[in-house]
Amino acid sequence: MSSTDAASARFVATHSILSLDARHPLVAKSLVDAHDMHRTVMSGFRGWVEDGDPAARSHMGLLSTWSLDLKAAVLVLVVQSRIPGDWNRIPRAAHTAPPHVITVDRTFKAGESVGFRTVVNPTRSKPRRGPSDEPGRAQGRSVRTAHSTPEHVKRWFTRRLQPDGEPASVEDGVARIGATADPDTLAIRMLPTVSSAHRNKPVRIGRAEIRGTLTVTDPDTLVNVLSNGLGHARPYSCGLILTR
Repeated sequence: MSSTDAASARFVATHSILSLDARHPLVAKSLVDAHDMHRTVMSGFRGWVEDGDPAARSHMGLLSTWSLDLKAAVLVLVVQSRIPGDWNRIPRAAHTAPPHVITVDRTFKAGESVGFRTVVNPTRSKPRRGPSDEPGRAQGRSVRTAHSTPEHVKRWFTRRLQPDGEPASVEDGVARIGATADPDTLAIRMLPTVSSAHRNKPVRIGRAEIRGTLTVTDPDTLVNVLSNGLGHARPYSCGLILTR
């Protein structure tokens, strides 16, 4: 049976909701350095996989997203995983409330509507050209560039919508999300860029928040995207889709 024939699919994951004091040194450092935020997320899952495993995040199904209340100086960090997190390594003084860990167990049915929120790294590929490139010569590897306007982000997301009866990927290989939506009802907000000047792996990640309502068309594909994330920069708190 193909995924588009499945009438429903079950999604199970653990969500940890952390409320952290943005003025605490560990939290403040995580806010200004993307690698430090990644380390803060990973700190809740030591011992589950071998140290140094390059695929540790994907093995444990780790995705995250965060939001900052500047007025209250509170960072809310949501971490999704296949296993429960242990947040005792974050200093007690950094918490404004005890971590809230819940099991999400939900069945999605074709045709149902679900509200969603996601923070994504919407990018496009541009040919990389050097000063010695000549017209007509094959170019080297492309470079990813983040979209910087709500309209471009909307088009990026719309390409990933999956109308009823359509396959789980488009002809150029872009993976769809198992659901569709009315693009005109999507709320899109550009977010501050996050970065790190780490000498071995500098990063600069453009981000956008997308909110709206999805209509499920392919439950298996939707559950796969909910489990594994959407787009690039997933180790850096992008790609987690939260539904309600």
